[in-house]
Amino acid sequence: MSLEEYVKEKLWPILVETVHAMVMYPYHKAYTRDVLLHEKPDLTPHELASRLGIPLGEALVILYELKNEAKPRV
Repeated sequence: MSLEEYVKEKLWPILVETVHAMVMYPYHKAYTRDVLLHEKPDLTPHELASRLGIPLGEALVILYELKNEAKPRV
């Protein structure tokens, strides 16, 4: 499943809310943005989860948000 397919699921907003409540989430997101994506820009959610030892759901939310932050806004 692609990130876009996960976002279309009914439970996506609940997953995002849950992940945002996790204490280490901001640090995992910052480390992913500042270090891991520079090393491997095409990092998959499964690779991120494995590298950081985090749940797949957290990895999905992190990568989705970072991908959307990188898009230029018109």
